[in-house]
Amino acid sequence: MDPLTDIVALLRPRAAFSKPITGRGRWGVRYESHPTPSFCIVQTGRCWLTLENHPPRLLEHGDFLLLPLTPAFTLASELGADCVPGRPSRNGVRHGDPKGAPDFRMIGGTFEVDHVNAALLELMAQPIHVRAAEFDTSRLTRMIGLILDEYGSQRPGRETILQHFLEAMLVEALRWPCLTRQSASPGLIAGLRDAAISRTLQAMHADVGSGWTVAGLAKRAGMSRSAFAAHFAATVGCAPMEYLSRWRMSLAQDALNRGGKSLDHLALEIGYQSASAFSTAFRKRLGCAPGAFARQARQSVEQNAGPARLA
Repeated sequence: MDPLTDIVALLRPRAAFSKPITGRGRWGVRYESHPTPSFCIVQTGRCWLTLENHPPRLLEHGDFLLLPLTPAFTLASELGADCVPGRPSRNGVRHGDPKGAPDFRMIGGTFEVDHVNAALLELMAQPIHVRAAEFDTSRLTRMIGLILDEYGSQRPGRETILQHFLEAMLVEALRWPCLTRQSASPGLIAGLRDAAISRTLQAMHADVGSGWTVAGLAKRAGMSRSAFAAHFAATVGCAPMEYLSRWRMSLAQDALNRGGKSLDHLALEIGYQSASAFSTAFRKRLGCAPGAFARQARQSVEQNAGPARLA
């Protein structure tokens, strides 16, 4: 699999819900941040979205937005509108004038990801705004329609189908041509848009257990060692060996959470020469031994029942 598919698969999106958000007249609402992904697609009208530490952006008919991480934000019918505090809810929301047909409609949703691997969202944390005026968003519209249909059903296999629909939506959104290397913030998406860096990312993901070095990766990129190291850090947001270490530890956390592998087997699989070397690296990065992490992860899964949230 390619790096994007690898990471989305490890996130295991689930527990999706979606709802209609409508408005009429002049209105504004303000929401607190939350660490789960959110998405929306505008069906009628337009509104202004202002994310914390970002300039306002206009969302118009057909526009799709994905927030891999959701900062504090406001939604408003127009810039300068007074914003009231909003509360996360699984029910439909009406803003502004409660009477008459709404002049604004959107479908909003959110979902949870595997808490053990949630830190992977930081590799693709930039907002993904696909403008219908520039790109055909009909595929995303159909995907959200399928998510809505499945969410509202009680058919057997509902959660499995939702997970696969969400995975498809994430991959579709994250590979859009609007995410050029120039516009993308440092991270995985920017790296995959850069031909030289993409070759090295593909290589690391294809054979994570190999004894990669900066010099070896630079050769694959067709660059000098120093130029490659600087370019990788500027594009992806961390050094090549740091990225590899993060990915190895993500795979390790996932394997420990799922169980069924010995430390010796896991260590060799992800590029460590022994269980002892792996345990030392794991403890240094995560602050606990692999066995203790596995026990804590299983306990957390049993206790983790927090609701997903959306505007």
